[in-house]
Amino acid sequence: MADLTPPAMLEFRCPAELHGVIPAPQPASLALPDWLKAMPAQAFHTLNAREESTVKRCPPFIDAMTSGFLIPLMCDVRIENGEFIWDNELPPGGSLSFVRSPISFHDSSQVTGSPLFADDRFLIKFHNLWTIRAPEGYAILFTHPFNRFDLPFTTLTGMVDCDRYSDNWIHFPAHWHDLDFTGVLPKGTPIAQCMPVKRETWKASFAAFTDEDTRSVHELTTAVGQEPGLYRRKFRA
Repeated sequence: MADLTPPAMLEFRCPAELHGVIPAPQPASLALPDWLKAMPAQAFHTLNAREESTVKRCPPFIDAMTSGFLIPLMCDVRIENGEFIWDNELPPGGSLSFVRSPISFHDSSQVTGSPLFADDRFLIKFHNLWTIRAPEGYAILFTHPFNRFDLPFTTLTGMVDCDRYSDNWIHFPAHWHDLDFTGVLPKGTPIAQCMPVKRETWKASFAAFTDEDTRSVHELTTAVGQEPGLYRRKFRA
C-alpha cells in the first residue's frame, strides 16, 4: 500500500525583488556533481585482482549526498592571486535591505585556539539570501556539502533552530583550504547542505553480545561478504 503521508516541508523565502533572480536551493538529489555522474560503477581492484564496485554503488555514500537541500552561491566569484572578485547586479532593495555581496570575511581572531586559526588569513563567509523555516520541533544542520572534496573550501558545520529562527538570513563561514586555486566558482555552486533534524532527547545503552546477537552478526557479516548489493536490496529504506 502506498505511503500517503504528505512530505515534510522546508520553506525557503527571499525578498520579492530577488525571487527568480538569485538561484534557489535545490534538493540534493538533483544536484549531484559531474565527477560522480562520470565515475565508473566498477574499477579494477589491484589487491583482489578483480573488478569491484566503486563508491558510486555505495548506498551510504550516495544517500548522504542526495539527502536534504543544497544552498547555492548567488553569483560567479573569481579567485585570482588570493583576491575574490564578483559582479553581482542585484535589483535595488525595497522595504527590506539585504547584503549584496556573495561573500564577506571573518577575522581570524574568531577562531583563535582552533585548528582553523592562522594569523595572516581570514575565514570567508558565504552570504545566503534565503530564509528557512522548518516544521515545529525541527532544527536544521548546516554543513559542507557531503563528500564534495573537490570544492576549494570547507563550510563550517552548525545547527540552527529554524522552526523558531526563521525570519533572518543564515550565512555560512568557510575555511578556504586550496590556497593555489585560481578560477571561477560558478553561480549555483553548493556552499552548504542542510538537513532537518528532529529535536529529541537520546540516551545510549551498552552491552556485550548475547549468543543470539553473535549468531545474527555472524550471519549478516557472512551474507554481506558473499552477496554483493545485499544492503541495497534488503536494508536500504
